[in-house]
Amino acid sequence: MSELTASPTAAPRLSLRPRPLAALAGAVTMSGRSLRMARRNVDVLLTSLLLPVLIMLLFVYLFGGAIETGTRYVTYVVPGVVLLSAGFGAATTAVSVTTDMTGGIIDRFRSLDVVGASVLAGHVAASVVRNLASTVLVFGVAFLIGFRPSAGPLDWLAAAGILVLFILAISWLSAAFGLLARSPEAAGGFSFLVMFLPYPSSAFVPIDTMPSWLQGFAANQPVTPIIETLRGLLLGLPLGSSPWKAVAWCLSILVASVAVSGVLFRRRTA
Repeated sequence: MSELTASPTAAPRLSLRPRPLAALAGAVTMSGRSLRMARRNVDVLLTSLLLPVLIMLLFVYLFGGAIETGTRYVTYVVPGVVLLSAGFGAATTAVSVTTDMTGGIIDRFRSLDVVGASVLAGHVAASVVRNLASTVLVFGVAFLIGFRPSAGPLDWLAAAGILVLFILAISWLSAAFGLLARSPEAAGGFSFLVMFLPYPSSAFVPIDTMPSWLQGFAANQPVTPIIETLRGLLLGLPLGSSPWKAVAWCLSILVASVAVSGVLFRRRTA
């Protein structure tokens, strides 16, 4: 009697070849999965929704009376808080991606007809949805405490476009950090970076009130032109070159993050 021996086969890799329809369907499925996971993680969900509101109330009612901006402080600070909210919400994507990469779920996806790009795209799409919900909440509270923009419908539409582009870019950047990190705790450190960046900008105080050695960085970092664009659109202020700089920064971050994420994902799932 002869023995039949079967050689072990390697676990299939997640497909990274362009398959637009499969990738789109997979991204929708993965987005729903990420949103369900966020809904079940109540403490993180509440923190991402309420922390930006608490920060806005803190600045408006505790520090606003001591900061001179030429207008009501709530009017000045809202664009910065909205961006801070988006950055914090996107940072949770890094933790979610790292959890997937280290928790064994990717091994399960290997046995399914899942396009690799849809895994990350699902996390990013869920991040955009969460951040838009947080942004609506921030604006709602801002209106209640006296925020009165003068923007028309087209201005609101342009501001929404800039904000969505920023959220998309920072979410993909967060996904890249999640692929680099080896533990969810390490990925959580990314939130410090994205929450810190708005502070040395025009988000909370005018740049000309900062020390001279800090003004150069504050004026030329990515967040400042985005905030100035939102502020100009919402309040009817001169925009100058801020919109073009904002779009350039967002697109640069987005393209670089997508490219890096693809390389890192391929290496982690090889």
